[in-house]
Amino acid sequence: MSATTPDLSLYDPFTGMRFAQHCFLCGTPTPAPSDSVLVFDRWLLERYQLTDLQIKLLDQSVLAYPELRMPCCAECRQQYVEPLEQTVAQAVQTGAVALRSLDEKTLFLWLGKMFYGVMLLEILNELDPLVKPLYPLAENTQLLRKLQCFFQVFQALRVPIVYEDFTPASIFILETAPLEDTIPFEYDDDLSTMTFSIKLDETVLVSCLIDNGLLRQAMGRVYRDAQRPLHPIQIAEFKARVYYGAYLLNVVPDYFPRPVQPGDTELVFDTLIDDVTREIFNPWENSAYGTSLQEMWKRWQIPYTEIMRDARQPLSYLYDQDGEPLVLERWEGLTEK
Repeated sequence: MSATTPDLSLYDPFTGMRFAQHCFLCGTPTPAPSDSVLVFDRWLLERYQLTDLQIKLLDQSVLAYPELRMPCCAECRQQYVEPLEQTVAQAVQTGAVALRSLDEKTLFLWLGKMFYGVMLLEILNELDPLVKPLYPLAENTQLLRKLQCFFQVFQALRVPIVYEDFTPASIFILETAPLEDTIPFEYDDDLSTMTFSIKLDETVLVSCLIDNGLLRQAMGRVYRDAQRPLHPIQIAEFKARVYYGAYLLNVVPDYFPRPVQPGDTELVFDTLIDDVTREIFNPWENSAYGTSLQEMWKRWQIPYTEIMRDARQPLSYLYDQDGEPLVLERWEGLTEK
């Protein structure tokens, strides 16, 4: 392709499950170990001193952050991945305002790259696991379909793609209050719901990566109320709402690239959601949401019985008993509630 004629061809790694030794973006064979990129880029490892830290995969194997790599050809690395990482790294270096000013597509692609990298490692590890995962990803047809849909729009990292009248993900940007904020970096995900969260100093990005923004619409009021510095326990509650809301999501968007016409320089994607034959969200259940809260509040060791003391209104630090936004500078234990 010439410099004036971009490559608009799409790649489908799910045909034949071509994940190992193929570039994650274009499918070019990558037989050499050097044909790879870090899932969490070098600037993240250095800025947040992650080199000696480890994460545990679903098969119970443990890898250090520098070992988390995904196959990538030299062209995709130099033309697409490195510029994306440089853009985000510069924003993080500048501060929270610069990070917030990045366009949503850039954030989606950056979060999506890390999410997809972790997912790839999980799938590849299932081929030769230490312990067979309880719920193997490669056997989860619904999850693979969601991942396939995600990858269609994620290819905007390599292919010029326009999302016509939709955004693929719900992305929430939160700010922590400094008083009791002691953790500069934190990452977690839920592969089954395709949710991803990362903390970068005082900024926390939380995303459901394949919902066409439906979760952000549903959480409109909570997100507006959260546009202020939040105590870490409030951030954790917000994340519990996002993760549980993603669990309730009952639809998977379909994406359709328009036929390419002579002279086109970009692909245009349309989307369709089946909201006629099924509800978009399954019913909210406080008992299940309480479990999500308990998981997110592990650091504070809040028992489930305390969270669900009032089954009609689970414990909240985002809102007071009257449903008004709660300002919380210090968490002094359960007695203050």
